Amino acid sequence: MRSIGEMARDSGLGVSTLRFYDGAGVLVPAWVDPVSGYRWYGPEQLEEAGLLARLRRAGMPLADIRLVLAGWSGADTDLVRKLLEAHLRRLERGLSDARSAFSAVRALLDRREKDPMTVLRTAATGTGTGTADVRPAVSAPALAAALDAVRFAAGTDPELPMLGGVLFDIEGDALRVVATDRYRMAVARTATTGYGGPRVQAIVASPLADAMRALLTDDAPVRLAVDGDRVTLEAGDRQTAGRCVGHEFPDYRRLVRLPAGRRALVDVAAFREAVETGPVRTGEALGHDGVTCDLSVLKVTADGGVSVCEDGDDDPARVAVNRDFLLDALAAGARDRLVLEVGAPTAPLVIRRTDTEDAYSLLMPVRLED
Repeated sequence: MRSIGEMARDSGLGVSTLRFYDGAGVLVPAWVDPVSGYRWYGPEQLEEAGLLARLRRAGMPLADIRLVLAGWSGADTDLVRKLLEAHLRRLERGLSDARSAFSAVRALLDRREKDPMTVLRTAATGTGTGTADVRPAVSAPALAAALDAVRFAAGTDPELPMLGGVLFDIEGDALRVVATDRYRMAVARTATTGYGGPRVQAIVASPLADAMRALLTDDAPVRLAVDGDRVTLEAGDRQTAGRCVGHEFPDYRRLVRLPAGRRALVDVAAFREAVETGPVRTGEALGHDGVTCDLSVLKVTADGGVSVCEDGDDDPARVAVNRDFLLDALAAGARDRLVLEVGAPTAPLVIRRTDTEDAYSLLMPVRLED
């Protein structure tokens, strides 16, 4: 017999997932201790758990998974084969529909690239690849704080180099620093002097951004220069420079226009401990098909706080996020108290500072198994 922890380790399903499938009647333990409530699984159930994990990864509906497991050990495999074939046809139809939709999108993209007005509009925004010469001054501590607030969200996917660094978005007397890996985004704003012109953007690769951060050790102003496809940070007689990433950054301003959610002020130390020691659910790791990650399921309580939901809590307003991403965002907030904004379960979780609306991070929610 295997305990639920051993079963989770051997099957790769996770303790919370096994509890969910027990409650759903899909994979019920062979025996439950009537005193302690501990779940125990028989040796033959490890094969069922492995089968369940594969079907789950293939996206089979829960009702069909239940029937496959029920008919798996029977002599007549006709039902199981028909269910597998039916799901495979659904997947193939879905793939065919997706290919058609992507073909249409690519055709639109091709037309957009051939439209000379589109090219002119792109060049006018200034993305660090034109001939703009911009040299605003900025407070070294303020820029250091901005980089610290967003660096954790920078992407590492080599297929998406435009997300593999930090965006410097200069407009008027403001500098916004932005990073995103698609699943989380962080934005910080600081004031500049000595420019005041139209919007210019430059994507700074993560190693160069880290080198810039290392220069920001004094209180004196520093100068950020964007000249053509190069970006330079000058701090007194020291400087670091490099080429901008030769891609456009997505329009992050569209991505942060969210409906207002319920706000709750949290004590960061206490909330971090609750997240680190509280219950977790198992979900698919963002960006890694078939790989699971620990999820923290949160909700705003009646007294205006935020709690980590226990197993069995089916509050419709709960939201699940990658626990590691949440802990990173709390650390990047660099405050004893932060504001968490919880919207719909499908809306990003927003972590804000109490002293400004110009520094915040967003975490994409993860769909729960149930």
